[in-house]
Amino acid sequence: LGDRSDARRAIFDVYCENQKGEKFIVEMQNVYQEFFKDRTIFYSTFPIREQAQRGRNWDFKLEAVYTIGLLNFNFAEGLDEAKHWHHEVKLMEVDTKKIFYDKLTYFYVEIPKFNKTEDELVTMYDKWMYVLKNLSVLMNRPAALQERVFTRLFEQAEISKFNPQELMQYEDSVNAYRDIVNAINTAKKDSFAEGRAEGRAEGITEGIEQRNIEIAKKMIERGMSLNDISDMTGLSIEVVEQLK
Repeated sequence: LGDRSDARRAIFDVYCENQKGEKFIVEMQNVYQEFFKDRTIFYSTFPIREQAQRGRNWDFKLEAVYTIGLLNFNFAEGLDEAKHWHHEVKLMEVDTKKIFYDKLTYFYVEIPKFNKTEDELVTMYDKWMYVLKNLSVLMNRPAALQERVFTRLFEQAEISKFNPQELMQYEDSVNAYRDIVNAINTAKKDSFAEGRAEGRAEGITEGIEQRNIEIAKKMIERGMSLNDISDMTGLSIEVVEQLK
């Protein structure tokens, strides 16, 4: 929350605190957004300011703040073809290249650049990246992902096990995707930007459509009704019948 009633608010996708009092913000971004870097910097100020102890002799000691951006697009400007997908950013003294302050860290993860196959997964980081990139199209749990945390993950990912509230949240997320596409279409600034926006929106639409088709197939396998599948995926009854 802001300090005043008229101050800007921040809504985080995930906001956590560990036993040490360190703060973790996780932002999940599906499409490129102008000033995304600025937004992550702005958001990091909230967990910093909330540590202020009013009415005490506070010595300004802060606990660490970490901002993590899970990005479904190529984020680093001018590095669209670069293979480096993990970026760790800290405050640095320019001349010496040494870290000036180690309690404020930004992690940006470009999911599309992660191209390891299942046979190449070694670390837990590898495995999580593989899941983040491929979960929507995985029909079965890969043999490389046998840790218990992935058991919980795949159980949560089964749409047929969602309760009514979770199903409603899923429908809201699908609508959010559609809102993103509409926002891109209405944000065209000139002829060049218009062409880029149309291409980006078309790619997003195709990706959403394919994701919904894969989800519908799994729901069909579990015997869910055509009407329920259509309502929860946004696919027409005719399309669902064809899939069946």
